Amino acid sequence: MNSVNSNKEKKLKLERIQTGLRMEKRLIKVLKAVAEFHDLSLGEMLESIVLHAFDGAPAFDEKTLKHITQLKEIYGLNYERHDSGLFQNTNGSE
Repeated sequence: MNSVNSNKEKKLKLERIQTGLRMEKRLIKVLKAVAEFHDLSLGEMLESIVLHAFDGAPAFDEKTLKHITQLKEIYGLNYERHDSGLFQNTNGSE
């Protein structure tokens, strides 16, 4: 992952909350594996991805992107961002 905070001296106090986030099963498997690859919790990694997206910056370096490509194949994640509008729940929930 690209470094979010280049100033190592600066610390921000945060209050984190538990969420009831629901996401596609294979996507979660890949996300968890990428978080493990970077020795981060899933929540920490999602925070970093979102902050990068808000800044219009890429969240991952080339090494991580190659690793993600391998993980997507391993876990059968066969869709991309353009497909998100086509998602339909198979378990009957919203």
